[in-house]
Amino acid sequence: MKFPRIPVLTLAMAAVLTVSLQPAPASAARADRWHADLSVVDADDVNVRHTRTGLRLADARPPAAPAPRSAVAEGMLVTPTRNLSRPATRVRAEVAAAAKSGATATVQVRGWRTSGWTEWRDAVPAAVFDQPVRQVQARVVLSAGASGATAEVRTVRLTADRVAVTAATPGPTYRVYATRIGLVGETTANGHTVAPRDHFVALPSRRGLSPRNSGDYTVRVCTTSGSRCEYAPVWDVGPWNTRDDYWNPSAVRENWKDLPQGRPQAQAAYQSGYNGGRDQFGRVVLNPAGIDLADGTFWDGLQLTTNSWVDVAYLWTGSGPRGVVGDGPLNIRSGPGTSYATRGLAARYANVPVQCYVTGQTVSGPYRTTNRWNRLASGQFVSHAYISAVWGGSVSPC
Repeated sequence: MKFPRIPVLTLAMAAVLTVSLQPAPASAARADRWHADLSVVDADDVNVRHTRTGLRLADARPPAAPAPRSAVAEGMLVTPTRNLSRPATRVRAEVAAAAKSGATATVQVRGWRTSGWTEWRDAVPAAVFDQPVRQVQARVVLSAGASGATAEVRTVRLTADRVAVTAATPGPTYRVYATRIGLVGETTANGHTVAPRDHFVALPSRRGLSPRNSGDYTVRVCTTSGSRCEYAPVWDVGPWNTRDDYWNPSAVRENWKDLPQGRPQAQAAYQSGYNGGRDQFGRVVLNPAGIDLADGTFWDGLQLTTNSWVDVAYLWTGSGPRGVVGDGPLNIRSGPGTSYATRGLAARYANVPVQCYVTGQTVSGPYRTTNRWNRLASGQFVSHAYISAVWGGSVSPC
């Protein structure tokens, strides 16, 4: 089973490039080593194909959709999850690839820890995790040059070992400008076909991009009054940029490291002329958006009527148990029963932070009949009858 940039590996014109690490220390004898299988392209891969010589874009033409979506063709291959023989905190990649000028190839990895998947991090020169991980997944992200020049990745060799790291801290909530996605019938960055009244969001970095039909990376997005919220998976990349993980601190943030944490580059460009008022592709930024909302999230979850400022929590940066919404969109309520007021929605596949549980109205759902209601970290409630799984720790009574 399979599950989708820090400095991008840019490949030189018509050259074969091998990116290698320094010789490993003696302790590396205990490392796990393996080659990523680039030959299997299936449902969770986007716009890539494998040829006799390597992995490349299936279609190098720029997307036809209008700004602020990406101005160049991009593709992605996600490899199967790798079970490690021992916990690791570092994964490194050696990459052999060929490319023409302007094309890029990036190898990224993520690891599974007790609180869920880490963000995707570049494995060249190394990805370091704040907690030991037992499973690792890799992906290869390709982009064409403006002229359609392409890259071809021939081999990816991965090494996982352990180094000392410091513990992570939970991430904060930021107020950013939200725009509506629309684009019904088009394909998102993770391969999802946008449906009418759909429930997902887009963020301007692949670091928090969920594989299709998963909520590994979920946000809680609320109106500034707090009266309505939606928990929704991140299924697309945008608006404007594709390498702007603005929710991360400067030491971790991929690009625009001089901006304050929580300030999207598009917002800085629009409001104060940062980067000449242009995005990473050189386009003039026409709004300060830091998140895009699918139509269902926009209209039904938050009940917005126009683009607005919203408060966004990037839930994978936090900790504690998570419940997976198996059927939705699910009403979130002010109390443990259907007579309580609705305060928003939790999209299908969303991973919601469960603080504790209470006894309330008995509900029959797709997974069980139960009177258990899960209290979310926001203080609202969802019926456990619609939660397909709980991970990241045990849940106690409130």
